[in-house]
Amino acid sequence: MQAGERRDTDVQHEDQLPPAAVLFDALGADYEKAFAHAPAHLAALEWLIGSLPPAARTLDVGSGTGRPTAAALVEAGHSVLGVDVSPVMAELAARQVPEAEFRCADIRELPLEPASFDGVCVFFSLLQMARAEQSALMRRLALALKPGGHLVLATVPADVEDIEVVFMGLPVRATSFAEADVVAMVEAAGLTVLSRHALTFTPDHPGAGPEPHLFLHCRRDENGH
Repeated sequence: MQAGERRDTDVQHEDQLPPAAVLFDALGADYEKAFAHAPAHLAALEWLIGSLPPAARTLDVGSGTGRPTAAALVEAGHSVLGVDVSPVMAELAARQVPEAEFRCADIRELPLEPASFDGVCVFFSLLQMARAEQSALMRRLALALKPGGHLVLATVPADVEDIEVVFMGLPVRATSFAEADVVAMVEAAGLTVLSRHALTFTPDHPGAGPEPHLFLHCRRDENGH
């Protein structure tokens, strides 16, 4: 498969798309403008890139527009598989970062080979999933990492389940965990949390307000546990 080529074969109608796809189809490039220059996101990317071996294989879960995450990884000499449930985002990313491979797919359903990635990024891509789905996905992502591989996770830490919130002016249903429970979920998946960073960030968008953000820098231990 060539870099940047999409593998999805059927374009879904909006009423068939999962809620996250509908939301991010609507946001499109506005999402990149709002979040692409977030200092903590860029710092997490810098940490991951500094932790990767040369020419690493990386997975970007919820790859959005491809920037800044996939673009930074490609620029550092790594290969990237970006997965996003939004057809609009996958198309935009393929145009903006043609050196990477992007698939329009639901990460919950995408087969992942064990120990096949050196690095995994999960930037704010769990919030439209049920708690059990988030936990199950983290276990799958941990198994997809090579022993010694690294994962960065960013989320909005909050003890909420299937509540309606307004995100960048659009209504969306969201589910998350309190900070301690996010850490516990990641550790239960078989990852070691090397560091955590909690902060408040206001996206660059008229419909956005301040959000609590949590970044976790994690590693799958060499013994695979």
